[in-house]
Amino acid sequence: MGASHENPGVVTRFAPSPTGYLHIGGARTALYNWLYARRMGGKFLLRIEDTDRARSTDDAIEAILDGLRWLDLNWDGEEVYQFSRAARHAEVAQELIARGHAYRCYLTQEELAAMRASAEAEKRAFRIRSPWRDTPESEQPKDQPFVVRLKAPTEGSVTISDLVQGDVTVANAELDDMILLRSDGTPTYMLSVVVDDHDMGVTHVIRGDDHLNNAFRQLALIRGMGWKEPVYAHVPLIHGPDGAKLSKRHGALGVDAYRDEMGYLPEAINNYLLKLGWGHGDDEIITRAQAIDWFDVADVGRGAARFDFKKLENLNGHYIREADDARLAHLAQPQVEARIGRALTEADIMLLATAMPVLKVRAKTVIEIAEGALFLFDSRPISMDEKAASLLGGDADVLLGKAYEALKSQTNWELASLEEGVKAVAAEAEIGLGKVAQPLRAALTGRGTSPGIFDVLVLLGREESLARIEDCLAQRA
Repeated sequence: MGASHENPGVVTRFAPSPTGYLHIGGARTALYNWLYARRMGGKFLLRIEDTDRARSTDDAIEAILDGLRWLDLNWDGEEVYQFSRAARHAEVAQELIARGHAYRCYLTQEELAAMRASAEAEKRAFRIRSPWRDTPESEQPKDQPFVVRLKAPTEGSVTISDLVQGDVTVANAELDDMILLRSDGTPTYMLSVVVDDHDMGVTHVIRGDDHLNNAFRQLALIRGMGWKEPVYAHVPLIHGPDGAKLSKRHGALGVDAYRDEMGYLPEAINNYLLKLGWGHGDDEIITRAQAIDWFDVADVGRGAARFDFKKLENLNGHYIREADDARLAHLAQPQVEARIGRALTEADIMLLATAMPVLKVRAKTVIEIAEGALFLFDSRPISMDEKAASLLGGDADVLLGKAYEALKSQTNWELASLEEGVKAVAAEAEIGLGKVAQPLRAALTGRGTSPGIFDVLVLLGREESLARIEDCLAQRA
């Protein structure tokens, strides 16, 4: 597929509002825009829609940029800040007035309220039809506040050939004359978006289907200016497992929470989000190169995709097993430090990386890796959880003592030799290896579950292993 579809003229954009973190739905929209641009050999642009000055914050902007960088969704050129372009937006509103496609509206709040009440009383949809729409400039007041409204068409209908939704038609009678400039002269979101998309050369508007209705209003503005119309692709929103719109209780959190609090890898998030609404046969694991080669926004399904943490966890487990050990040690380090209450030394970090092949085998998240690694950094005498304590007592203590003697006599502290020594204890007692391994696990790790016991012995080393067993035996005496 790939190369034959190249169209370097394609320009997509991701345009978040910095009123909070980069949420998971926004991350998928960014990914789809990025992939489509990369596949076509075009450009992927970033615009920060910071016109809501009361709610836009520098922290939120940084969280969005940080989230995109973490997901490796690199944008072309500098990001554009919408608020800084307000004068340009206002200029277009004035040009629309000059072209006869917008007008100054002097309706007061009281008049608008009366019109709304009248529509409700008559049980009809409220559409603003301003008496100022066709008033000549010579008859307009000179000293009253006004807004600038778009003169939307009232006859016929508009059809958008949406790449995802198909042909969607809306009667022009359904649309009202939206505000372009407020009474204080500031531009509205609807005006700013259209002007910025045009000026940035955006050819494909790929966004959530909650913006589909906006597209019809925005088209009237685009046509009023005589600008080239973009290709639209309105992607269904993500729903929770219960079919309701994704909310915080489902996992509609910032991507930073998936990274820092839940321990997911960016490649797993990208792979999972890619498949939330799009697929390629039965392929579950899709590399970045494959995604660029295969992805087409026209193949995104029309139905809302359901977020499934189990699938995300399984994907993350796959990518953890594939990941470089030193990288995983670096990612797990802050999680380990937070749990043990101290900074890891260089030697500790090397030990963590050395342990990674046995820690990552069953781990689904970086959090699970960190939890599994804690035994490596316990101070003696180590504490013991309930499950570990239940593995000791009676015959178990006797077996632990015999295992200690067998290990103490080992001169070669390597996996095969250690296994041979402990197996001999089990054989002599005529029991399964597990009966010896369980009390050993409790004494060495203080936990009921851990990596394989011989891996634990090798990682802790001879001196630390024997000292921990001695501590345990002394406490049981």
